[in-house]
Amino acid sequence: MVDVQLSDAEKTYIIHGAQDNLREDGRGCEDYRHLEIETSVVSTTSGSAKIRLANTEILVGVKVELGETSPENPDKGRIEFFVDCSANATPEFEGRGGEDLANEISNMLARAYDCPSCLDMRKLCVVEGKKCWIVYVDVLLLECGGSLFDASSIAVKAALYNTSIPRLTVTHDEGHTELELSDDPYDVQRLDVYNSPCIVTLSKIGHSHVVDASQKEEACCLARLMLAVTDKGCVTAMKKEGSGSFDVSSIEDMLETGKKVGQSLNKSLMEVLVSEDRNMKKKYMTGYLR
Repeated sequence: MVDVQLSDAEKTYIIHGAQDNLREDGRGCEDYRHLEIETSVVSTTSGSAKIRLANTEILVGVKVELGETSPENPDKGRIEFFVDCSANATPEFEGRGGEDLANEISNMLARAYDCPSCLDMRKLCVVEGKKCWIVYVDVLLLECGGSLFDASSIAVKAALYNTSIPRLTVTHDEGHTELELSDDPYDVQRLDVYNSPCIVTLSKIGHSHVVDASQKEEACCLARLMLAVTDKGCVTAMKKEGSGSFDVSSIEDMLETGKKVGQSLNKSLMEVLVSEDRNMKKKYMTGYLR
């Protein structure tokens, strides 16, 4: 993460504030900062989204291509994550400075989605054992202001919701399989992401824990727990970071907080995405021919 230098007085103020459920920006320990979401921002992709969470800005583009099924899962499609840390986000990302962080985020996203209930990959199989849709998810970190894992997962879910896959017709003739893509740009299938997870990072500050830690709060955190949580409160992936340790009671409290916050986050996100999608369709419906 991006290093922020704080004085002892600043650290004490932040730690005591977290213990009193009153953080430096006025939030409670379980509150996220203001979040802005915009979809369909890159016309050359199958789906895209850009989010801004305080000073963190992330762009996600999704490309869907036909490819070969994997031998391990011949009846399923595939999803692959790629993360890039822009050098403009922070000087620390210049050269290969952001590679480790990019790998950590992509690995966490892959683990979070490696669950049958998150995304039905069987619907992406075109011809069993031969052809399937491969979903390539590209995540670009444009600006860093804390909560990069959380913001990345939110942007990924929004971009996947926005993704359109062309309708395919499969015909079998004398042992040959032919695939025909629909010419109608509106004849598409959408991904069901209602149960896809969002990552909630709980940072241990003093004897308390907070979600959506700012960069200053991250500088006071010795350990944090990342949970990928679905809308039903199911944890699909978990990761602990930092040199500090947790006792059993802390882990139990953080799990309960993460599940509750994750469910609320998923619900609010889907409400916004459905509303924006509905408004977008109304926009397309207007015109002199209607």
